[in-house]
This record gives sequence, C-alpha cells and structure tokens, in this order.
Amino acid sequence: MPKVEIKEGESFEAAMRKFKRQIEQEGILRELRDRKHYQKPSEKRRKKMRERR
Repeated sequence: MPKVEIKEGESFEAAMRKFKRQIEQEGILRELRDRKHYQKPSEKRRKKMRERR
C-alpha cells in the first residue's frame, strides 16, 4: 500500500502528485482496470497476440 508523508509546509496538491506517481509506478491502477471486467483466458491470449503484432 503506497503511503505519502506530508512534510511541514507542503501543499496537498504536491502530496497528491506524489501519491499518484507511486500508484502508477506500482501498477495498481492498471491492475484495477484489468480486474474491473472479467476476461476469459482465451480473450487474454487473443489480446496479447494482437498487441505483439
């Protein structure tokens, strides 16, 4: 779980940018989008093959 410590005098916007960057680096949003809709294994294979082309 990503966590950001806010330093004294640091704005909320700056802390939010740090938090979003950490989430993106850990791949949490990507995993969330993937889990939102179930994909059959055959659909996953087709998607990977299309991406390779």
